[in-house]
Amino acid sequence: MANAGFTIWFTGLSGAGKSTLSEIIEQRLRARGRNVEVLDGDVVRTHLSKGLGFSKEDRDTNIKRIAFVCGLLTRNGVVCISAAISPYREAREWARQEIGNFVEIYVKCPLDVCRQRDVKGLYKLVDEGKVKNFTGVDDPYEEPENPELVIETDKESIEESVARIFARLEELGYLEPVEVASRV
Repeated sequence: MANAGFTIWFTGLSGAGKSTLSEIIEQRLRARGRNVEVLDGDVVRTHLSKGLGFSKEDRDTNIKRIAFVCGLLTRNGVVCISAAISPYREAREWARQEIGNFVEIYVKCPLDVCRQRDVKGLYKLVDEGKVKNFTGVDDPYEEPENPELVIETDKESIEESVARIFARLEELGYLEPVEVASRV
């Protein structure tokens, strides 16, 4: 199973650290010789889901599109990384069932820390009344009930988070431990 495709599904609030973690994980997986594709929520909305809004139905459609692409790539031996808020449990469960080799990682971060990070200026727009139905503010975020891993980006360094993610992927059998991989 260590060379099979699988999907890492990062979920969490805007500003929690999903994109940052996915970029580092992608680089390190490539360094291990794996084929990797990242489906970042912002990029997907620009291309694959252009025209969708932020209603529950549109958010679910967006997640289903991401899951469909992840499923295709996963079954062809690619490691997919989805970095999308994906606020609703039901849509994430649908993705899990659709994809199969699925590792849900909850990138947990308090709303006030996400607001402080606000690299895209989205929370500021929410506060100014220019953005409505924003996840975690005036639209719900349903925390995962049984993710494979919870990463608390306000309590650990990026390096600690990355190490925990790789350790979990090895434990689940998706990756060979580095010592084993280097001997082969």
